[in-house]
Amino acid sequence: MKLVIFDCDGTLVDSELLCNLALEHQLSDLGLKCSADELLAKYRGGKLASIISSLENEFSMIFPKSFESEYRSKVNELFDKELVATDGIQDVLDSLTIPFCIASSAPRAKIERALNVTGLSKYFENNIFSSYEVGSWKPEPDLFLHAASTMKVKPEYCAVVEDSLLGLEAANQAKMKSIYYAPEETKVCGLADVQIRHMSELIKHIT
Repeated sequence: MKLVIFDCDGTLVDSELLCNLALEHQLSDLGLKCSADELLAKYRGGKLASIISSLENEFSMIFPKSFESEYRSKVNELFDKELVATDGIQDVLDSLTIPFCIASSAPRAKIERALNVTGLSKYFENNIFSSYEVGSWKPEPDLFLHAASTMKVKPEYCAVVEDSLLGLEAANQAKMKSIYYAPEETKVCGLADVQIRHMSELIKHIT
């Protein structure tokens, strides 16, 4: 491999439950009940606009225009208080001898906040790619292809590290090696070329 492309939420930082907890609270503000665990299982790795649309259909209502901004504010508060880097990821980043970058469905501001809070910013500098800047979301392969092109590496020499099935689908469509980071998963995922439960396992699969 000549390039490692990391997802951010749930891969570099332990943020997925926090994001869905913020969504649970935002729904609760509207008098709607849906647990963070349920939301995470249903929407992991998804585009926020699509998640909101799905929830509006589920609850047969149109959310206020302020819904997204208020949700993101709740995410920021939880990040500042509770967000941590994924166990073992700093050791991995310190030991990598090939280029690496981030390709995330989140807005750049959210990615950068997560990196700042967890002390990972120094590893990525400007090597950050957001779906919001490309106009394409996983499972479409465009974000990964854009990242590879910008980093000047052909897709077949790229490894993608993802925690969501949508991300794995995108990696497969991009013809890149798909590595599924699933610390709690005991079943083998057919979408992944490789499946790991701890970041310490990653290095042996990309050398």
